[in-house]
Amino acid sequence: MDDLYREVIIEHYKNPSHRGKLDPHDISFADNNPLCGDHIQIDLRLDADGFVADARFDGHGCAISQASADLLVESIIGKSLEEVKKLNKESVLELLGIDLGPVRLKCALLSLKVLKAGVYGLGEASDELVE
Repeated sequence: MDDLYREVIIEHYKNPSHRGKLDPHDISFADNNPLCGDHIQIDLRLDADGFVADARFDGHGCAISQASADLLVESIIGKSLEEVKKLNKESVLELLGIDLGPVRLKCALLSLKVLKAGVYGLGEASDELVE
């Protein structure tokens, strides 16, 4: 089963369906993983009712960080900001479908940290956002 999920990760890394920037956007936030240099920016466009109408990510980094961002962005389209705020580490790990060690876990959770910092309107992202 892990092989299937690894293929999904490689596919989202090589051919991300939600890479890019939104202009205009309602929410935008970016951050880095200082341990490895991965960088993620997430832009959201909301509809009149406060649901995510469109979302994109941009950045660079390892296959895990980039695939995680693509999968996460894909999963939030159509959700309310309240639903997005409830996402946690397990949400991202379920999307990826594989067990990760501590270093790769930080890569995988960068997009969630960026997303939640943007949704909460924070000036700075924090690891506490992903718990």
